[in-house]
Amino acid sequence: MILGYSTNAFVKYSLADSLERIAELGFKGVEIMCDRPHLYPPDYQDTDLREIKNAVERLDLKITNLNSFTLFAVGDTYLPSWIESDPNQRRIRVQHTKECLRIAKYLGCSNISIPPGGPLNGISRPEAIRLFHQGLDQVIPTAESLNIKLLIEPEPDLLMENSAQFKAFIRDIRSAAVGLNFDIGHFFCAGEEPHAAFEDLFEWIGHMHIEDIAPSRIHNHLIVGQGAICFSKIFEAMARLKYAHDISLELYPYVDMPEEAGRKSLTRLLTLMQDAVLLSALSNQSLEADKKGD
Repeated sequence: MILGYSTNAFVKYSLADSLERIAELGFKGVEIMCDRPHLYPPDYQDTDLREIKNAVERLDLKITNLNSFTLFAVGDTYLPSWIESDPNQRRIRVQHTKECLRIAKYLGCSNISIPPGGPLNGISRPEAIRLFHQGLDQVIPTAESLNIKLLIEPEPDLLMENSAQFKAFIRDIRSAAVGLNFDIGHFFCAGEEPHAAFEDLFEWIGHMHIEDIAPSRIHNHLIVGQGAICFSKIFEAMARLKYAHDISLELYPYVDMPEEAGRKSLTRLLTLMQDAVLLSALSNQSLEADKKGD
């Protein structure tokens, strides 16, 4: 298990510079944003991808996840989506996902995270579900052939927000290539206790996002320790169930202070993980972080 930091907090820096800064903070992993200003697939040729791969290896980082959620390059946080009425917009989302899968294979990353469809924007829920299945059917063969996981990430105000909605959807999927990117804060925003949701959904989880959320449960990512999430219960559940996949810190609201936000969160997380007997898998990372803080 590796704790990484998402580059989506570093949108004021190039991808190469972001990698350097994340490694300098003491993280041993990095989640790469597959959108501008970072790794938007149409902007990268083979030589560019080779440079990124070489940089990751030189910095001794593991790519924990490719985040293919946003599409600011041609839309916004959610659009083009899987469930739009315009088939051309849906086609853009499908193509983007396929390209991210291929890049993940080249970079040695075992999973990508994808949005859960939405917002609905007037489309009925049954129709949205049908369109999402239709879109996934077009990308699952690529994921299966490359042996890369497609991890759906439930989020407030989208087609899937909570455990019940995800379980209802995933049970109709007949492919082991599709799983869950478990965003701790999103389930908290949906009114759930993250540790209980984690246990309920454990069999599908292939990667995790971590951040804190205010007591109001409003969807706004905070530095770990500045919100109301009880991380100790989550980490105890992870230890008990022997969670072995990676985790990525996601603090995109802190674009003006990504290093400070990352440093504070890493220090707090390592303490909490140590208390929950999760730190053994992160022992080297702990030592690195201690050195960076000296």
